Amino acid sequence: MAGKKNLIANRTTLTHKVRYAVRNPRRIAPYVRRAARDTWLRVKHPDHVGYYRAVMASDTARNPEAAVGSQTHDRWLALGRMQFDYLVGHGLAPEHRMLDIGCGNLRAGWRFIEHLDTGHYYGIDISPDILISAKETLTRQGLQEKLPHLTLTRNLTLDFLPEAHFDVVHAHSVFSHSPIEIIDECLAHVARILAPGGFFDFTFDRTEGEEHQVLREDFYYRTRTLIDLAARHGLTARFMDDWELLDHGQSKIRVTVPESRPE
Repeated sequence: MAGKKNLIANRTTLTHKVRYAVRNPRRIAPYVRRAARDTWLRVKHPDHVGYYRAVMASDTARNPEAAVGSQTHDRWLALGRMQFDYLVGHGLAPEHRMLDIGCGNLRAGWRFIEHLDTGHYYGIDISPDILISAKETLTRQGLQEKLPHLTLTRNLTLDFLPEAHFDVVHAHSVFSHSPIEIIDECLAHVARILAPGGFFDFTFDRTEGEEHQVLREDFYYRTRTLIDLAARHGLTARFMDDWELLDHGQSKIRVTVPESRPE
């Protein structure tokens, strides 16, 4: 059963912070350390990609699995399996070509690589440190012969990828760490690389209250904001209700290109 989401909280308010601290006193010290680190990194890296790349370098140095949001190995395995089972249940077949945006250290990616035909998995990430960990995961799972593509990127224009090539594009826990201009950049370009009948799934931190961000690392959006943003780029977006039944704290939207999409 999925954990209950708090869809109205504004995590930037003093009231929320005080209540959270009272309920979770052991998390006060880690939060203070994180806030101090983020303040320093914001000074060094005013642009968001540079900033978050530095965050990932710091987190990966301590624990690559925690860097992608899994505090234990069992949770790392469970979240990877959850992503894999969901997409296979929605039709991901071995012959499909898949782009995994923010592939991390292949928490789900190694399962996709194993499932897909040789050379059909393409993972991109902004962090060179986590991609090194991804290669270690690939080697540990013995998947070298599947020849996956693992590529460093700095933006989401996707301009180095071929047109109408990918049946499935996937971004798990990417937009939850992205300001709206980066999401807009991705939605402005993803239609070009989607094959006919393909789809783009992304997760996000959902709020039905005031949209906000915490320490430039966690961004909370209303569903309607993201659906309307996709529509401005001629895309159809729908909220994936069945994802809500799973034990994951984020929500999911699926984007497709209408057959009659105007040029």
